[in-house]
Amino acid sequence: MKSWIDKRDCEKSFKIKTIDKKFADITEGSKMFIATPLIIDEYVKRIPFGKSTQLTTMRDNLAIKYKADKTCPVTTGIFLRIVSEASYMELKQGKGIDEVTPFWRIVNPNSKLANKLECGIQFIEKQRENEGIKKTQ
Repeated sequence: MKSWIDKRDCEKSFKIKTIDKKFADITEGSKMFIATPLIIDEYVKRIPFGKSTQLTTMRDNLAIKYKADKTCPVTTGIFLRIVSEASYMELKQGKGIDEVTPFWRIVNPNSKLANKLECGIQFIEKQRENEGIKKTQ
């Protein structure tokens, strides 16, 4: 079975797909960007220390960068989980906190995703607290 790190580091290509019916917050006929785990990883690594970003902001930014109308919310959530679990796995393997992707800057402790992660909500809250990220962010 592939590890979270293997899933994150796989060589996949992004896609841009014109959707033929409304999907989530994306209207029919829109160009939808489907990222890859590595694209999500790169984005999260660029969030500065002490700052947090909303998932919707990342989706909007990626759509603009890749010349699409919107970014797929489903695959984005799946890939963010892969990135988060891989990062936590690297911490457990001995990497330092400053050597891993800082997923706690984008995973809201109150989100469904936070509940699924092996690290637990307390880990995310602690990292945010260590960086001075306010609870409302």
